[in-house]
Amino acid sequence: MAPAGRPKLAVWKFSSCDGCQLSLLDLEDELLALAGRIEIAQFLEASSATVGGPYDVSLVEGSITTPHDAERIREVRASSRTLITIGACATAGGIQALRNFADIEEFTRLVYASPEYISTLSTSTPISAHVSVDFELNGCPINKLQLLEVINAYLNARRPRVRSHSVCIECKRRGTVCVMVAHGTPCLGPVTHAGCGAICPAYDRGCYGCFGPKETPNPASLDTWSGLEDRDLVRVYRTFNAVAQPFKDASEAHER
Repeated sequence: MAPAGRPKLAVWKFSSCDGCQLSLLDLEDELLALAGRIEIAQFLEASSATVGGPYDVSLVEGSITTPHDAERIREVRASSRTLITIGACATAGGIQALRNFADIEEFTRLVYASPEYISTLSTSTPISAHVSVDFELNGCPINKLQLLEVINAYLNARRPRVRSHSVCIECKRRGTVCVMVAHGTPCLGPVTHAGCGAICPAYDRGCYGCFGPKETPNPASLDTWSGLEDRDLVRVYRTFNAVAQPFKDASEAHER
């Protein structure tokens, strides 16, 4: 059911670059209209003023990478009627999840002058690995208009109208010639969730998989057309959504 009265919206940051929160600020005119309909109770990227919960809708950006993150996300879940994760970090661990395939102690030793002061987990995991999530919005960063649709849907007790097809459909809709067929350029478009508007193929570049795997992808079939060696395919799948299950399975298959 839709919340009664003026609903409260909270925006939370975990381990991330803030890019998805900036997508919300980038709504500009739409954000002003949204602010007139709801109470933005927590959004430190925009204002230091905060209002206590509980919250009708919480948007969560970022992955869980520290013990403190793991504790805090449970507090956010407990105070949120609806919890929506936004962006590749929150939905799939983000690019920082590359640590999951390596030795975190070696990483910290190489990067930090005093690694003994670093308190971190050995893995970077999505929010859904720790608490229940009501909706996941993919992207690195997310599409601001998709975000507006998701917020509007949950405030009005309806299902978000976010398309689940691949980037290939977006290429066809904008009349972009397939870079794989025309130029032999490796492209993750056939297995990647739509949402970006097929920006990279429009500039004769292959899709990098920023929006994560689409529903029922088939990476094994795509790989036979890519022309890439196993070691290159491992790198292709280990980017923004490295631990999203279909991409993780594909990279590990080629690593073996």
